[in-house]
Amino acid sequence: MASFYYSVAIAMTALTVASMVYCLLVLGAAWSFRLYQRRSSRMVPFAPSVSILKPVKGLDDGMYEAFRSHCLQEYGGAYELVFGAGSADDPAVAAVERLQAEFPERRIRLMICPEQLGTNGKVSNLIQMQAAATGEFLLVNDSDIRVSPRYLDSVLRQFGVAGRRPVGMVTALYRGRAANWTVGAALEVLGISTDFMAGVLTARVVERGIHFGLGSTLAVRREALAAAGGLEALVDQLADDYEMGARIDRAGYAIRLAAEVVETSVPSYDIRGFWTHQMRWGRTVRDSRKWGFFGLLFTHTLPLALLNVVASGASFWSVWLLALGYLLRLAIATQVGFGVLRDRQVLRDLWLLPVRDLVGFAVWVGSFAGNTIEWRGERFVLRDGRLVKAAG
Repeated sequence: MASFYYSVAIAMTALTVASMVYCLLVLGAAWSFRLYQRRSSRMVPFAPSVSILKPVKGLDDGMYEAFRSHCLQEYGGAYELVFGAGSADDPAVAAVERLQAEFPERRIRLMICPEQLGTNGKVSNLIQMQAAATGEFLLVNDSDIRVSPRYLDSVLRQFGVAGRRPVGMVTALYRGRAANWTVGAALEVLGISTDFMAGVLTARVVERGIHFGLGSTLAVRREALAAAGGLEALVDQLADDYEMGARIDRAGYAIRLAAEVVETSVPSYDIRGFWTHQMRWGRTVRDSRKWGFFGLLFTHTLPLALLNVVASGASFWSVWLLALGYLLRLAIATQVGFGVLRDRQVLRDLWLLPVRDLVGFAVWVGSFAGNTIEWRGERFVLRDGRLVKAAG
């Protein structure tokens, strides 16, 4: 029995050390991306015409300001905004009409998209909106995304980069912004800035590029989207952004990260709302990247270090590794959350980082426990990336 406990302690120590190696990879990836941001500012501008497609459903706090930020672009080419709502009585319709009145010089169109072409209502709307888009390039982003005046310039210039494969998609990092502080919202923002975006940056280095898309920005060449099967292939996918990028990558096109970091609105989650959202996200990632999701075990530095303390009987070395792990997590929070993403909320809520890491580990474990998710008030079952309405 003693040999068994000794073996467990050795295994936990090895896992903890491996997770710290991951932390060092994150810090190196953050440094690499900051160099990339500086180089991108010197790239030759590329300004084709572009259609920004924004499917909408409901109107949340800060959404109008997010819409408005797209009308303030300092961009050398022509661009238009195409909004798509499922019905004329959607609350977002009035906001789009207000936007049209405030910016009569901008080409802003509103489409009502009554057809439900699949279980993913967002993609269903996009298919109907695409037919009306006139730009050479398409850009899809979530309805709550707020951008800087240099957004289009930063994103579109990436398509002008010459390489072994033509650039088919450009996506972008994002930070969360909570209008009202709640524990759930703070944990969500911390998770974005110190965990998820850290993973994206690391994937960019380890996998030698980006091979997926982020819903914060999906800018695509029309021919690349067509070669990947078009929007129609995504109409029953929950992770439509990830899957669009993965299909474009498999079709032979490169995917690049814009130097721009955009901002997404985070609801004022209560604890239950936060947990439900995290479980939906966790099971979506697990379903999209099965083997990669197992590998996320090594990203849970603090929980692994705590388990190592327990397994090692609170030995000196296990406590020392726990302290070192905490310092590495603080370094990631400052270098990725603040240094790359410019998220000041991370600094304010650093005291919650251990809680966020423990909850994140619980979500990772819980994601293996089933395939059911809640999305927009409905229950679905995930089957190989596809959404199927749950019975009852």
